[in-house]
Amino acid sequence: MTELRSQFHEELEQLEHDLVLMSDHAAKMINDSMAALVASDAEAAQAVIDFDDVVDDLFLGVHERWLATMALQTPVAIDLRLMSVILHVNSHLERIADLAVTVAKITELANGLPHDPTVISHLQEMADMVSSMVGMVMGAFVNRDLETALGLPEMDRPVNRMNRKMVRKVVRFAEDTELLEWGVRMMVVSRTLERAGDNAVDIAEQLAFLLTGEFREFTDASHHD
Repeated sequence: MTELRSQFHEELEQLEHDLVLMSDHAAKMINDSMAALVASDAEAAQAVIDFDDVVDDLFLGVHERWLATMALQTPVAIDLRLMSVILHVNSHLERIADLAVTVAKITELANGLPHDPTVISHLQEMADMVSSMVGMVMGAFVNRDLETALGLPEMDRPVNRMNRKMVRKVVRFAEDTELLEWGVRMMVVSRTLERAGDNAVDIAEQLAFLLTGEFREFTDASHHD
């Protein structure tokens, strides 16, 4: 292997390393934003918002090094596929971190409003599933594990179902204006977590493309789970 090719593969390894680091941060941000919501802790929510700068720096670093690598190297077909996947995964991880920030911001907005423990428990379960999905899919990415990638839609189905059930939980608050306001905000949290799960599935789709050379969406948006 020439020195140039060796440098190229070292750069690919570093890019993948940074993606894994981003995924660890994004999953932790999901967990931390939910912990702040459960505790009605505005300070903890702000810490999640502030930490997003770390993920943004990683995202930009990966993107800039990706551009430099493409400019300096001449990737062969399999390398081009990996470069494409790295770019997409980078974007999906940054979005997951942004969605955690959304939960944190809603926590700040909902501070002081009455809350319902059943809804909180519902959201906590969703957040646990989503953070697990992020860790699972990035573990599959590192290990080039197609079977796990193909299993992500099955992990996502309970998250989608719980998101749809949130409306029924919130309409029960119709007679209490403040609780209803809180509930409507929690519907946004639910939808935000559902979107984070979708991004984990999107990463799994990218991994399947990397390993098979064929891209296909795992889920049909026109059909409910």
